[in-house]
Amino acid sequence: MAKTISVQKISKMVPHILSLPSKVIWIDYDKEADVLYINFEKPQKATESKMINDMIMHYRKDEVVGVTVLHASNYLET
Repeated sequence: MAKTISVQKISKMVPHILSLPSKVIWIDYDKEADVLYINFEKPQKATESKMINDMIMHYRKDEVVGVTVLHASNYLET
């Protein structure tokens, strides 16, 4: 069965995507763990990570190279 895509939801995401630190991104979602991985570089090669609420920000020097979102489904609009 094909999944449907909401044009309205995609259009709401566009400004946020364009404001990210990189125009090339990799996104993976582990449904079982409910973790969303957003990488701005592959391989990420982070040298430091900081936990902010349910997000882990991954840095190389002062540059954000990735974000891990824990409990990602909590961010879904209902």
